[in-house]
Amino acid sequence: MNNEITIREAVQSDVPVLLQYEQGVVKAERPMDPTIRDGEVTYYDLEALMENPRATVMVACDGKKIVATGYALEKPARSYLDHETFAYLGFMYTDPEYRGKGINGKIVNALQEWSTNAGLTEIRLHVYCENEPAIRAYEKKGFKRHMIEMRLRTES
Repeated sequence: MNNEITIREAVQSDVPVLLQYEQGVVKAERPMDPTIRDGEVTYYDLEALMENPRATVMVACDGKKIVATGYALEKPARSYLDHETFAYLGFMYTDPEYRGKGINGKIVNALQEWSTNAGLTEIRLHVYCENEPAIRAYEKKGFKRHMIEMRLRTES
């Protein structure tokens, strides 16, 4: 790291780097999820997220270099919960050279601030149960393990 890490909202000119990082997320998740299709996969509609007034895409920068990403998106909650909407965090990615330096935590802080300013009191995210480093990082930020999703592949 050459400079102090700064956090800002993503802009249109960031999209090429964000698309590269999206493939970094896919590459990191493939070993944990055998159901991800081979080849290039698109998880996010980044431009739609960036244009959505109920969402934000944040980037962490070392100087001008984008080194981490994350978004928050307001989503409707299930009708039986004590909140009507919540902030869903996604696209949580840090350049491998910058991992372990607390940058993801800075992104989470910025997304939490955005969520609070948007009136959202519940924040949720998904993380693979095998991704212990990510789980520990989120627990440091106050997140609690909540639910385990299970799957079964049947013979056809």
